Amino acid sequence: MKITKFSLIILFVLLFNICFSQLDFNSRKKFAKEDTLRGALSAMRSCYDVLFYDLDIKVDIDNKFISGSNTIKFLAINDFQKLQIDLFANMKIDKIELHNSSNEKFARKLNFTREFNAVFVEFPDTIKKESVRYLKIFYSGNPLSAKNAPWDGGFSWKKDLEGKPWVGVSCQGTGASLWWPCKDHQSDEPNEMLIRITVPPGLMNVSNGRLKQKTILPDGWTKFEWFVSYPINNYNVTLNIANYKSFSDTYFNTAFKDTLTLDYFVLPYNYNKAILQFQQVKLMLACFYNLFGEYPFLRDGFKLVETPYLGMEHQSCIAYGNNYTDGYLGRDLSGTGYIFDYIIIHEAAHEWWGNSITTNDIADMWIHEGFGTYAEALYIECLYGFEAYLLYINSEKFKVVNDSPLIGKYNLNNEGSGDMYPKGALLIHTIRSIIDNDKLFLGILKDIQSSFKYHTLDSRDIEKYISDKSGIDFSDIFDLYLKSTIIPKLILEIEEDPWDLKIAYRFDIGEVNEDEVPFFKMPVKITLKNDAFDFIYPSTNWQKIIIRDMKIADFKVATDLFYIAEKIIIVDNKK
Repeated sequence: MKITKFSLIILFVLLFNICFSQLDFNSRKKFAKEDTLRGALSAMRSCYDVLFYDLDIKVDIDNKFISGSNTIKFLAINDFQKLQIDLFANMKIDKIELHNSSNEKFARKLNFTREFNAVFVEFPDTIKKESVRYLKIFYSGNPLSAKNAPWDGGFSWKKDLEGKPWVGVSCQGTGASLWWPCKDHQSDEPNEMLIRITVPPGLMNVSNGRLKQKTILPDGWTKFEWFVSYPINNYNVTLNIANYKSFSDTYFNTAFKDTLTLDYFVLPYNYNKAILQFQQVKLMLACFYNLFGEYPFLRDGFKLVETPYLGMEHQSCIAYGNNYTDGYLGRDLSGTGYIFDYIIIHEAAHEWWGNSITTNDIADMWIHEGFGTYAEALYIECLYGFEAYLLYINSEKFKVVNDSPLIGKYNLNNEGSGDMYPKGALLIHTIRSIIDNDKLFLGILKDIQSSFKYHTLDSRDIEKYISDKSGIDFSDIFDLYLKSTIIPKLILEIEEDPWDLKIAYRFDIGEVNEDEVPFFKMPVKITLKNDAFDFIYPSTNWQKIIIRDMKIADFKVATDLFYIAEKIIIVDNKK
């Protein structure tokens, strides 16, 4: 059943206030040293490269308390005697040790100081360039509890319907350092990671990667050891603790001739629902394999884990809390009638857009969320065709607020507007329409994955890649859509004589600062013949065109192909 445009707008506004409450919409926010310590890649962070994390903690659910250690294997990029790691100030550091090798019994205790959520570790001797060392941090405390997971970071300490513990963590934006010590900057991912979580008797922990070992300890608690064999960004590292029931499947892709394991961990009373709902996974994989290439974490497999919050794109371990319903908690936010399980499709898209390729700075998170949202529209196209795709992608226009730019402030751990979801997707849709060659455009999407797989990047890397591969300079378009709240308005002054249309046209981009886009141009399609669209090339300067044998009633702008506004002014030639 389709809902009206008006009811869709009302519904979205209500949900928007909930869904994106964690994002910083105030471009005038005052930043402090704390923000710089968290967001900047300072000399004490850039001096070393994380190679491996070994996280080993015990989770005391009754007291909402964690304790244990994290060992950081790092490579010295240059000589240094002091480095920065990150751990929230409410978490206690018991001691920090330096080891020369992973199995070295002798450890040197190190001095450290703390400022806000930053920890500065001092070495008695200079750490020489290209040397490899092991830093072991012993810590404990009550980590931040999420007030509204996953939109604000922290632990969710819940109970399932049978009264058994149900624990999860989500920390995108807030930072992984709210619960474990690390170099909490997206630009540095470990090559691999070991996640060891000890939980109370009768419970299971599910984390990223493959389960390598399960050990029942003398006190009856159980240690689960998960190994991640690919680079992983910090906010993707997760734990999920519950009385889970699991089931498995496989997906074989004929084009790549690979077999991907599918593992599902759900609350026992939802087992039958999960078997039915998770059938959408294979449809999604078939579509995304074709569009974006092979699933990027084949060795670690694909998992969905039921969580006490809506969802999160945790690498190879996607958090699922959509109540086994299609849409967004059962609601069709697109208003198109084309509905799917939002969490399965959107969060799985992040395995390619956000996990395989990750932005260096969260200011560029539009890449994660814009491409993730655009992947939803492509999924609709996979299932129902291009016309359905057009309906779905254009429904995103009603969700754009244009309150602040999509790109946040760099080096301050500052995300851009929540518009990064709908407006980011509409920007990509507009680029597709300008390229006007689906083979080329879709090839570029797949090439981005193969070229940047397991790497971190900046917005300018994506912008340059698309421009270079398409042969079209998109720099002005990216600047306007990403760095301002301006949507180009196509002004058309139309004069009709008995047979023809005389049209003067230009883009209006309002008040633009000199350092933004003083001049703007972008091709769009209009009806140059009856029911036949073709390109014109408007800019902020006036241009004129005569369209033969057309009436005003037959004239159209292809606004469904571009994210633009239009204003048509009828000129009375009788005056």
